[in-house]
Amino acid sequence: MKGLLNIYKPKGFTSQDVVSVIRKILSTREVGHMGTLDPQGEGVLLVGIGKGARLFDLMLKKDKVYEAEFDFGYETDTIDGDGVEIARTDIIPSEEDIKQVCNRMIGDCDQIPPKYSAKNINGRRAYDLAREGKEFNLKPCKIKIYDLKLLYKTGENKYMFQIHCSGGTYIRSICRDIAYALNSLATMTSIKRIFCSNFTVKNSITLDELKILGKDAIIPLEKVLEPYTRYDVPDSFYTKLNNGLRPDAPEDLEEPFIVYCKNELFGVGEIIDGKIRVKTYLRD
Repeated sequence: MKGLLNIYKPKGFTSQDVVSVIRKILSTREVGHMGTLDPQGEGVLLVGIGKGARLFDLMLKKDKVYEAEFDFGYETDTIDGDGVEIARTDIIPSEEDIKQVCNRMIGDCDQIPPKYSAKNINGRRAYDLAREGKEFNLKPCKIKIYDLKLLYKTGENKYMFQIHCSGGTYIRSICRDIAYALNSLATMTSIKRIFCSNFTVKNSITLDELKILGKDAIIPLEKVLEPYTRYDVPDSFYTKLNNGLRPDAPEDLEEPFIVYCKNELFGVGEIIDGKIRVKTYLRD
Protein backbone atom coordinates (compact mmCIF):
# COMPACT_ATOMS: atom_id res chain seq x y z
CA MET A 1 0.00 0.00 0.00
CA LYS A 2 1.63 3.21 -1.19
CA GLY A 3 0.53 6.48 -2.70
CA LEU A 4 -0.98 9.80 -1.75
CA LEU A 5 -4.24 11.07 -0.26
CA ASN A 6 -5.71 14.48 -0.97
CA ILE A 7 -7.50 15.07 2.32
CA TYR A 8 -9.74 18.00 3.21
CA LYS A 9 -8.49 18.94 6.66
CA PRO A 10 -11.30 20.30 8.82
CA LYS A 11 -10.96 23.23 11.21
CA GLY A 12 -10.06 22.28 14.76
CA PHE A 13 -7.80 19.39 13.73
CA THR A 14 -4.03 19.58 13.75
CA SER A 15 -2.31 18.05 10.75
CA GLN A 16 -1.02 15.32 13.05
CA ASP A 17 -4.58 14.66 14.24
CA VAL A 18 -5.47 13.90 10.61
CA VAL A 19 -2.51 11.53 10.30
CA SER A 20 -3.62 9.67 13.44
CA VAL A 21 -7.16 9.21 12.09
CA ILE A 22 -5.86 7.94 8.74
CA ARG A 23 -3.59 5.44 10.46
CA LYS A 24 -6.62 3.93 12.18
CA ILE A 25 -8.77 3.92 9.04
CA LEU A 26 -6.12 2.27 6.85
CA SER A 27 -4.57 0.16 9.63
CA THR A 28 -1.02 1.27 8.87
CA ARG A 29 1.65 3.31 10.66
CA GLU A 30 3.29 4.42 7.41
CA VAL A 31 1.45 7.72 7.10
CA GLY A 32 2.87 11.25 6.96
CA HIS A 33 1.49 14.65 5.99
CA MET A 34 3.29 17.00 3.58
CA GLY A 35 2.99 20.55 4.82
CA THR A 36 1.37 21.59 8.08
CA LEU A 37 -1.95 23.42 8.22
CA ASP A 38 -2.63 25.21 11.51
CA PRO A 39 -5.60 23.94 13.59
CA GLN A 40 -7.52 27.04 12.49
CA GLY A 41 -6.87 26.18 8.83
CA GLU A 42 -8.81 23.92 6.49
CA GLY A 43 -8.48 22.56 2.99
CA VAL A 44 -5.95 20.53 1.04
CA LEU A 45 -3.62 18.39 3.15
CA LEU A 46 -1.51 15.94 1.18
CA VAL A 47 -0.82 12.74 3.09
CA GLY A 48 1.69 10.12 2.00
CA ILE A 49 0.94 6.42 2.50
CA GLY A 50 3.72 3.83 2.65
CA LYS A 51 6.60 4.86 0.37
CA GLY A 52 4.46 7.81 -0.68
CA ALA A 53 5.50 9.51 2.56
CA ARG A 54 9.02 9.73 1.10
CA LEU A 55 7.80 12.46 -1.26
CA PHE A 56 7.72 14.98 1.62
CA ASP A 57 10.65 17.08 0.35
CA LEU A 58 9.36 17.08 -3.21
CA MET A 59 5.82 18.12 -2.31
CA LEU A 60 6.74 20.61 0.40
CA LYS A 61 8.54 22.82 -2.13
CA LYS A 62 5.60 23.06 -4.53
CA ASP A 63 3.47 26.15 -5.01
CA LYS A 64 0.34 26.59 -2.95
CA VAL A 65 -2.78 28.73 -3.18
CA TYR A 66 -4.72 29.95 -0.15
CA GLU A 67 -7.84 31.93 0.60
CA ALA A 68 -7.47 33.85 3.84
CA GLU A 69 -9.40 36.49 5.72
CA PHE A 70 -7.50 39.41 7.28
CA ASP A 71 -9.11 41.61 9.95
CA PHE A 72 -7.55 45.09 10.19
CA GLY A 73 -7.29 47.14 13.36
CA TYR A 74 -5.68 44.75 15.85
CA GLU A 75 -2.99 42.10 16.19
CA THR A 76 -2.76 38.95 18.29
CA ASP A 77 0.41 37.34 19.57
CA THR A 78 0.04 34.52 17.02
CA ILE A 79 -1.23 36.83 14.21
CA ASP A 80 -4.30 34.60 13.90
CA GLY A 81 -7.68 34.18 15.55
CA ASP A 82 -6.40 31.62 18.05
CA GLY A 83 -4.10 34.14 19.75
CA VAL A 84 -4.46 36.81 22.40
CA GLU A 85 -4.90 40.44 21.34
CA ILE A 86 -1.73 42.40 22.07
CA ALA A 87 -2.26 45.67 20.19
CA ARG A 88 -4.99 47.75 18.58
CA THR A 89 -5.03 50.75 16.24
CA ASP A 90 -7.53 53.26 14.86
CA ILE A 91 -5.61 53.43 11.58
CA ILE A 92 -7.68 51.37 9.14
CA PRO A 93 -6.41 51.34 5.54
CA SER A 94 -8.71 51.76 2.57
CA GLU A 95 -9.40 48.94 0.14
CA GLU A 96 -7.47 50.78 -2.57
CA ASP A 97 -4.42 51.27 -0.33
CA ILE A 98 -4.45 47.58 0.55
CA LYS A 99 -4.58 46.61 -3.14
CA GLN A 100 -1.58 48.82 -3.91
CA VAL A 101 0.49 47.15 -1.17
CA CYS A 102 -0.55 43.71 -2.44
CA ASN A 103 0.76 44.58 -5.90
CA ARG A 104 4.10 45.70 -4.46
CA MET A 105 4.54 42.44 -2.53
CA ILE A 106 4.40 40.19 -5.61
CA GLY A 107 7.77 38.62 -6.45
CA ASP A 108 10.77 37.27 -4.54
CA CYS A 109 11.21 38.50 -0.99
CA ASP A 110 12.71 37.73 2.41
CA GLN A 111 9.92 36.91 4.85
CA ILE A 112 10.27 36.85 8.64
CA PRO A 113 8.23 33.91 10.02
CA PRO A 114 5.80 34.45 12.92
CA LYS A 115 7.26 33.89 16.37
CA TYR A 116 4.50 31.35 16.95
CA SER A 117 5.77 28.95 14.28
CA ALA A 118 7.53 25.59 14.11
CA LYS A 119 10.87 27.14 13.20
CA ASN A 120 13.83 25.61 15.02
CA ILE A 121 15.80 27.88 17.35
CA ASN A 122 18.85 26.12 18.81
CA GLY A 123 17.00 22.82 18.99
CA ARG A 124 13.70 24.25 20.25
CA ARG A 125 10.48 25.23 18.46
CA ALA A 126 9.87 28.95 18.16
CA TYR A 127 6.31 28.62 19.46
CA ASP A 128 7.55 27.01 22.68
CA LEU A 129 9.98 29.88 23.28
CA ALA A 130 7.24 32.41 22.49
CA ARG A 131 4.85 30.81 24.98
CA GLU A 132 7.58 31.03 27.64
CA GLY A 133 8.04 34.73 26.94
CA LYS A 134 11.64 34.26 25.75
CA GLU A 135 13.19 36.89 23.50
CA PHE A 136 14.58 35.62 20.18
CA ASN A 137 14.91 36.61 16.55
CA LEU A 138 13.95 34.61 13.50
CA LYS A 139 16.00 34.79 10.33
CA PRO A 140 14.21 35.86 7.14
CA CYS A 141 13.34 33.08 4.69
CA LYS A 142 13.39 33.48 0.94
CA ILE A 143 9.93 33.02 -0.54
CA LYS A 144 8.06 34.00 -3.69
CA ILE A 145 4.59 35.47 -3.99
CA TYR A 146 3.24 34.76 -7.46
CA ASP A 147 -0.07 36.53 -6.97
CA LEU A 148 -1.79 38.37 -4.12
CA LYS A 149 -5.37 39.55 -4.60
CA LEU A 150 -7.92 41.25 -2.41
CA LEU A 151 -11.06 39.35 -3.44
CA TYR A 152 -13.90 41.03 -1.53
CA LYS A 153 -14.97 42.59 1.76
CA THR A 154 -16.34 40.16 4.35
CA GLY A 155 -17.23 42.56 7.16
CA GLU A 156 -16.18 45.74 8.89
CA ASN A 157 -12.41 46.09 8.28
CA LYS A 158 -12.33 42.47 7.03
CA TYR A 159 -11.28 41.27 3.58
CA MET A 160 -10.83 37.94 1.84
CA PHE A 161 -7.55 37.46 -0.02
CA GLN A 162 -6.21 34.86 -2.45
CA ILE A 163 -2.49 34.14 -2.22
CA HIS A 164 -0.46 32.07 -4.69
CA CYS A 165 2.95 31.50 -3.15
CA SER A 166 5.97 29.23 -2.92
CA GLY A 167 6.32 26.50 -0.35
CA GLY A 168 7.47 27.73 3.06
CA THR A 169 5.42 30.94 2.92
CA TYR A 170 3.60 32.03 6.08
CA ILE A 171 0.24 33.60 5.26
CA ARG A 172 0.10 35.13 8.74
CA SER A 173 3.32 36.99 7.95
CA ILE A 174 1.78 38.34 4.74
CA CYS A 175 -1.16 39.58 6.80
CA ARG A 176 1.20 41.29 9.26
CA ASP A 177 3.38 42.81 6.54
CA ILE A 178 0.47 44.27 4.56
CA ALA A 179 -0.77 46.00 7.71
CA TYR A 180 2.67 47.25 8.78
CA ALA A 181 3.24 48.73 5.31
CA LEU A 182 0.11 50.82 5.91
CA ASN A 183 0.98 51.79 9.51
CA SER A 184 -1.82 49.54 10.70
CA LEU A 185 -2.31 46.15 12.33
CA ALA A 186 -4.10 43.03 11.13
CA THR A 187 -4.83 39.46 12.16
CA MET A 188 -5.59 36.43 10.00
CA THR A 189 -9.01 35.13 11.03
CA SER A 190 -9.43 32.23 8.58
CA ILE A 191 -7.36 30.29 6.06
CA LYS A 192 -8.16 27.63 3.48
CA ARG A 193 -5.60 25.90 1.26
CA ILE A 194 -7.27 25.40 -2.10
CA PHE A 195 -4.32 24.18 -4.18
CA CYS A 196 -1.11 22.32 -3.44
CA SER A 197 1.25 20.63 -5.87
CA ASN A 198 -1.36 20.05 -8.62
CA PHE A 199 -4.02 18.91 -6.13
CA THR A 200 -7.13 21.01 -5.64
CA VAL A 201 -9.66 21.36 -2.87
CA LYS A 202 -12.41 20.30 -5.30
CA ASN A 203 -10.79 16.87 -5.63
CA SER A 204 -10.05 16.42 -1.93
CA ILE A 205 -11.95 13.97 0.27
CA THR A 206 -13.06 14.24 3.87
CA LEU A 207 -12.05 11.84 6.61
CA ASP A 208 -15.62 10.50 6.63
CA GLU A 209 -15.37 9.78 2.91
CA LEU A 210 -12.06 8.03 3.49
CA LYS A 211 -13.78 5.72 5.99
CA ILE A 212 -16.08 4.58 3.16
CA LEU A 213 -13.50 4.47 0.34
CA GLY A 214 -10.61 3.03 2.33
CA LYS A 215 -7.60 1.99 0.24
CA ASP A 216 -9.45 2.86 -2.98
CA ALA A 217 -8.94 6.55 -2.16
CA ILE A 218 -5.14 6.26 -2.40
CA ILE A 219 -3.73 7.92 -5.52
CA PRO A 220 -1.00 5.72 -7.09
CA LEU A 221 2.49 7.22 -7.12
CA GLU A 222 2.67 6.93 -10.91
CA LYS A 223 -0.35 9.26 -11.12
CA VAL A 224 1.00 11.62 -8.46
CA LEU A 225 4.29 12.04 -10.31
CA GLU A 226 2.83 12.52 -13.81
CA PRO A 227 3.45 16.31 -13.83
CA TYR A 228 7.21 15.79 -13.45
CA THR A 229 9.71 15.01 -16.18
CA ARG A 230 9.97 11.28 -16.75
CA TYR A 231 13.31 9.72 -17.68
CA ASP A 232 13.42 6.11 -18.85
CA VAL A 233 16.71 4.37 -18.20
CA PRO A 234 17.51 1.92 -21.05
CA ASP A 235 16.11 -1.56 -20.41
CA SER A 236 19.59 -3.03 -20.73
CA PHE A 237 20.61 -1.16 -17.55
CA TYR A 238 17.80 -2.66 -15.45
CA THR A 239 19.91 -5.12 -13.42
CA LYS A 240 22.67 -2.57 -12.89
CA LEU A 241 20.12 0.00 -11.71
CA ASN A 242 18.76 -2.56 -9.24
CA ASN A 243 22.28 -3.05 -7.92
CA GLY A 244 22.83 0.66 -7.33
CA LEU A 245 24.90 1.47 -10.41
CA ARG A 246 24.29 4.85 -11.98
CA PRO A 247 23.63 5.46 -15.68
CA ASP A 248 24.96 8.51 -17.50
CA ALA A 249 22.61 11.50 -17.48
CA PRO A 250 21.64 13.23 -20.73
CA GLU A 251 22.92 16.80 -20.94
CA ASP A 252 19.41 18.27 -21.26
CA LEU A 253 17.93 16.45 -18.23
CA GLU A 254 16.92 18.84 -15.45
CA GLU A 255 15.80 18.18 -11.88
CA PRO A 256 13.37 17.22 -10.55
CA PHE A 257 12.76 14.15 -12.71
CA ILE A 258 11.31 10.69 -12.18
CA VAL A 259 13.31 7.55 -12.95
CA TYR A 260 11.70 4.62 -14.75
CA CYS A 261 13.20 1.47 -16.22
CA LYS A 262 11.26 -1.22 -18.10
CA ASN A 263 8.20 0.95 -17.44
CA GLU A 264 8.73 0.45 -13.70
CA LEU A 265 8.84 3.39 -11.31
CA PHE A 266 12.14 3.53 -9.41
CA GLY A 267 11.87 6.95 -7.76
CA VAL A 268 12.88 10.59 -7.82
CA GLY A 269 16.23 11.15 -9.46
CA GLU A 270 19.10 13.58 -9.14
CA ILE A 271 22.30 14.15 -11.12
CA ILE A 272 25.67 13.75 -9.41
CA ASP A 273 28.90 14.06 -11.40
CA GLY A 274 27.04 13.53 -14.65
CA LYS A 275 25.30 10.35 -13.51
CA ILE A 276 21.75 9.60 -12.39
CA ARG A 277 21.12 8.64 -8.80
CA VAL A 278 17.76 7.58 -7.39
CA LYS A 279 17.65 9.80 -4.30
CA THR A 280 14.07 8.96 -3.27
CA TYR A 281 13.53 5.24 -3.77
CA LEU A 282 9.89 4.31 -4.37
CA ARG A 283 10.12 0.83 -5.85
CA ASP A 284 8.72 -2.17 -3.95
